[in-house]
Amino acid sequence: MDIIEIFKALIIGIVEGVTEWLPISSTGHMILVDEFLKLNMSDAFKEMFFVVIQLGAIMAVVVIYWKKIFPFSFKQKQFIKKDTILLWVKIVIACIPAGIVGILFNDKMDELFYNYQTVTITLILYGILFIIIEKWNKGRTCKVNDISELTYQTALIIGLFQVLSLIPGTSRSGVTILGAILIGTSRTVAAEFTFFLAMPVMFGASIIKILKFGFAFTSLELLVLLTGMIVAFVVSILAIKFLVGYIKKHDFKVFGWYRIALGIIVILYFTIFK
Repeated sequence: MDIIEIFKALIIGIVEGVTEWLPISSTGHMILVDEFLKLNMSDAFKEMFFVVIQLGAIMAVVVIYWKKIFPFSFKQKQFIKKDTILLWVKIVIACIPAGIVGILFNDKMDELFYNYQTVTITLILYGILFIIIEKWNKGRTCKVNDISELTYQTALIIGLFQVLSLIPGTSRSGVTILGAILIGTSRTVAAEFTFFLAMPVMFGASIIKILKFGFAFTSLELLVLLTGMIVAFVVSILAIKFLVGYIKKHDFKVFGWYRIALGIIVILYFTIFK
């Protein structure tokens, strides 16, 4: 029944909205969710859906950080906000490495790495790294405490870390936050810059998937896609606000332990039931 598929899209939208921004791997969760829900659509549609649903999540960043990312001002004497333009230059620089690798090797990487074995390894590996790096980082003085202090070189290094997120289960937000912390960026700045990086990366990935799928949507496909995107948007707003508030008082170790636990669940599920 159509209503069942729409309900599944709603659940997937909730999962996407939460896991896209928390450093716990949206892909790992999507694999588990799809195992249980079994969205009754074509494989081509599902491949596109699980990527394009992220457009809803992107809009949450746009809404929350509109004043910081919109480069024009109609109230001040200077129409163009110089600081915002410089921020966008840094965002573009940071997105170049993942953009190049993604365009050249997207299909090959999906073929090689989009499986539960890879997701399990990356979930657990980066979970351990979160715990180790947070312990190592305790007591260190951060070099970058405001996003305006990010240099072009720092932005590029964070962008290089983002390339690792092309491997499923890594978590784009997780690996960029880890990378930013390693080079002396505060958790708050690392998380915020990660949110900004998501905009061009997710938009670009979504465009590629839509063009590959085509625009001949059935009414049900369109409704399922819109439901997932809208729900992901609403939930993403809550998830982003939660994460920003959380990291002001806590570190990321809890997410590391969660990743390890999820990785174990994934491997046990596929080993026992598959």
